[in-house]
Amino acid sequence: MNPSCLSVRARAADVSCSSPSPTTSRWRRSLLACAVVAALSPALAFAQDAAPTDRVSALEAKIKALEDAQAATAQALQDARAEIEAMKANASQPVAQAEAPAEEAAPPIDNAASNPNAFNPAISVILNGSYAYHSLNPDNYLRAGFPLAGGAGPGPQGFSLGESEFAFSSNIDDKFYGQVTLSVENEDGQDKLGVEEAYIDTTAMPAGFSLRAGRFFSNIGYLNSHHAHTDAFSDRPLAYQAFLGNQYGDDGVQLRWVAPTDVFFEVGGEILRGDAFPSGGAGHAGAGVKTLFAHAGGDVGTDNEWLAGVSMLRSQTDGAEDGFRGDENLYLADFTWKWAPGGNTKDGGVTVRSEYFHEDRDGAYHDPVDATLDQPWNGQRQGAYVEGIWRINRTWETGYRYDRLWADEGGPFASPFDPFRHSVMLTWRNSEFSLLRLQLGRDYPNAADTDNIISLQYQATFGAHGAHKF
Repeated sequence: MNPSCLSVRARAADVSCSSPSPTTSRWRRSLLACAVVAALSPALAFAQDAAPTDRVSALEAKIKALEDAQAATAQALQDARAEIEAMKANASQPVAQAEAPAEEAAPPIDNAASNPNAFNPAISVILNGSYAYHSLNPDNYLRAGFPLAGGAGPGPQGFSLGESEFAFSSNIDDKFYGQVTLSVENEDGQDKLGVEEAYIDTTAMPAGFSLRAGRFFSNIGYLNSHHAHTDAFSDRPLAYQAFLGNQYGDDGVQLRWVAPTDVFFEVGGEILRGDAFPSGGAGHAGAGVKTLFAHAGGDVGTDNEWLAGVSMLRSQTDGAEDGFRGDENLYLADFTWKWAPGGNTKDGGVTVRSEYFHEDRDGAYHDPVDATLDQPWNGQRQGAYVEGIWRINRTWETGYRYDRLWADEGGPFASPFDPFRHSVMLTWRNSEFSLLRLQLGRDYPNAADTDNIISLQYQATFGAHGAHKF
């Protein structure tokens, strides 16, 4: 209690027995005021103490609201997850239903439709050009005992495009493979686009058999089935020029069998139309040429590889480009030996290769200009070459080749002279896709002439290109 109020009470007790005076009245009003103050003091104190309680209540209310919101969010999240799972289940159900009839129907497999690359064959381009200098004018070039036929010859003087190729290849389905090779070359100042090869191969015949049909290079000999851009020299050996017009390709079929042995062994045969040199005229009802071939090869240790083969081409010729009509048998033997440390021929090594040709003709010669010059053509001619290639490293390569032909002593092209030629080359390979080749040659085509040859060749390959054969 306020001390001033106690003194007021005492004074009030003193004056309560006497009559009220103005001073007494003032004391009564003071006492009443003190009483009111005393009565209101607890209420004011309570009012001062009630503010924190209300704040706590407000905070508790907020916490309660947040807890309620959290519970609502958790429930909404749970509901959303349940809805997603339901949607997934609904989405997978029609697919399964749609696939089931397809399996039941079991339609034939359409690989062309299922393979997205079926209509995107591998495409490759081979650009091949050269500059050549001949000391003997190519227009005056005469090869003793062997007329120039089938496009074979010393090659043009100066710059030339050579033979560039465009190749398209692809697996057709699970049983066939197809390839088309188009060649671009210049003949007598005219650019020509020709079909060099266009064939299909079987890929699923049993027991090592395979069948090829279409236009293709025959598998006789070694170089004949290889495209010219894979050669180690810028031109083909004289024997290929003289007996096959550089390379023999024709329309027909080929059956080949590869033995299931550790040592490579293949045999096969071909039936061909007979339109291309050394044949001609598509005799024997358009099946004028038959061939047989056999090749074997293997490894000797880890550093050596070999491949050898024998082949035969039999032609029933009805008008070849060199004027021959009749039967011709051409026999070939080839041998290749490769040595390289660890068998890695890309980084170094030596390759020795040789092929031998023996031709036997039984027919007649028909001069296309003067029929009085017609005469029997029965005889034998031969040819061979041997070459050695030293792969110095991945970039540089050099080699030497010796060619020789043996002419017939009788017949329309009898000659006592046998042509021969020396060639050396140096090749720089920037990569497997490009090269530059310098080649020097000394050719003795007849007893009177010598042709000194300098050629610089370039090759560039781009696009998909398969590995070359052995």
